[in-house]
Amino acid sequence: MPEDQHDSPDHFEERLTVALRDTGDGFQADRTALVAGGRTRGRRNRVRRRAGVLGGAAGIALIGVGGAVLLPQGAEPDILRSVAASPNGGRPSPSPTVSGFSAKELFDTLEDLLPPGEVGQGVVRGSDAKEGPYVQVVYDDGDGAAAIGVGFARVEPGGEQADRLTECPDQTFTAYDDCTSDRAADGSVLRVLKGYEYPDRRVDTKLWTADLVTAEGQHISVSEWNAPAQKDRPVSREEPPLSAAELKELVSAEVWRRVADVVPESGKLVGDGGPGAMPSAVSGEAVGDTLAALLPDGLEVVRRGGEGEFAYAVVDDGEGESLVQVNVQHGMNDVAGQLYGSAETLADGTRVTTRQGSGDGRVPGVVMWTADTLRAGEDGFRVVVSAFNNGAANSEPTRHTPVLSLEQLRKIALSTEWDALR
Repeated sequence: MPEDQHDSPDHFEERLTVALRDTGDGFQADRTALVAGGRTRGRRNRVRRRAGVLGGAAGIALIGVGGAVLLPQGAEPDILRSVAASPNGGRPSPSPTVSGFSAKELFDTLEDLLPPGEVGQGVVRGSDAKEGPYVQVVYDDGDGAAAIGVGFARVEPGGEQADRLTECPDQTFTAYDDCTSDRAADGSVLRVLKGYEYPDRRVDTKLWTADLVTAEGQHISVSEWNAPAQKDRPVSREEPPLSAAELKELVSAEVWRRVADVVPESGKLVGDGGPGAMPSAVSGEAVGDTLAALLPDGLEVVRRGGEGEFAYAVVDDGEGESLVQVNVQHGMNDVAGQLYGSAETLADGTRVTTRQGSGDGRVPGVVMWTADTLRAGEDGFRVVVSAFNNGAANSEPTRHTPVLSLEQLRKIALSTEWDALR
């Protein structure tokens, strides 16, 4: 889990790649540590669940607490085509040709499926584009222009990515107003999420999404904003134009499933399995249980969660909520010099360092304290524990300092209880 709270400037494109939203955007990234963590994950050769950013002051991976949104933007200019709005001529029903679906077919289909209004300024990719099919228009129902886009992908039915795309995010790290997730009789799951373009809500741009994952692994994602573009344009209306019911109807249109059928399947977990392969990731439940058992007496656990190598607990000692998070990682010896260059080395060879700093430069007063440890041994076992003086990512401080002192964080990180997860 990244330790410094921030919004990545590239988070939109991260949502784009269904494979992986470190979505989320929770924390400032230390670039050296970011590379270190990335190298370790690369050696594992596995696609990790994410809804946010990779990184953090200690190179920790933010596991996806949010869903992915397929909304291509910033693609190469030569593969983007502006398509003028065409007159309605009856509901189009495109069918795959040698090259799949053309940009114009996708534009015409979306135009016809939208409620009455003006549709124009389309940016569309046909299924022959390297990045895959995508259609986005600017739609105006008379109450203000708004961007609406539809993206397509294929995922492993019943897999981790399918779950991530249809689960409501953890509100400790993802700010949103409402979320529903429903399973239909045919096995498809549809999530409608009413959130924001920026998790810290530094601007008023709202982002509402509907993600449909079918039993066959087709993924259709509809997104809409209350502005004519997702970034860098002022809001033009109080809310996006389509209601939750209209989003469900649009994302469920049968024609989109045929478009998704021409997209290659993505997002399967792949493991090395060969010599030197890294240990399997521990469960978030085991990490969370260990953290909870090591917390000092007298703290009320308000909520907790986690997955993979990450877990967190929001605790309160009566003076305000404080977020405490932990990551355990294997195979970190090759970056020990970058992470622990001036760290203390204990008698058993464990390297330990502590840090005090700000948790989010855009939220005044947020404080983050960290204890970072690397056990001796070939497995390169690392435990990093951080505490904040707020109870959720991007939220205002709830207290002057984190609930745990540096000494308490150090004690938790050095506990032999973590050895059971090696």
